[in-house]
Amino acid sequence: MKRAPFRLQPVLEVRRTEERAAALAAAEAARAAAEADRRATEAEGAATAPPPSGPTDPRAFVAMLAMGRLAAEDAAAARSLATASAEQAELVRAAWTAAAQRTKGLERLRERHLQAVRLAEQAAEEKAVDDLVTGRSGRRARTDGEAAWTD
Repeated sequence: MKRAPFRLQPVLEVRRTEERAAALAAAEAARAAAEADRRATEAEGAATAPPPSGPTDPRAFVAMLAMGRLAAEDAAAARSLATASAEQAELVRAAWTAAAQRTKGLERLRERHLQAVRLAEQAAEEKAVDDLVTGRSGRRARTDGEAAWTD
């Protein structure tokens, strides 16, 4: 008996490819978010570092204040970038989840198709066995002296 092919197999393969691509994008986005968070943490650490102690002239003091302010602005910008990267990573992960759900739906359809094919093959096999048994039973009855109803 010829097996019926799963007609959506090409679509399933495309969906699996899309899911793999989304998984790679999610991994890259998560890596980028982690790197941005690391940089933000470093910038925050640099901004909160205590200034060098010792006698300083007024110009050096003003320069230290300006550097501290720039470091704080850099840290705030880095934290903002880290937050945006984390949000972007979450969106990419959601896209991956959606792709996985679409793939899972087609895989369930494929499993149902394979189950239906197995059941059809099993029913055909059982029918063939029944035909063999019924045929033998009919032949045995005719050989035992009973006339067949078609005679």
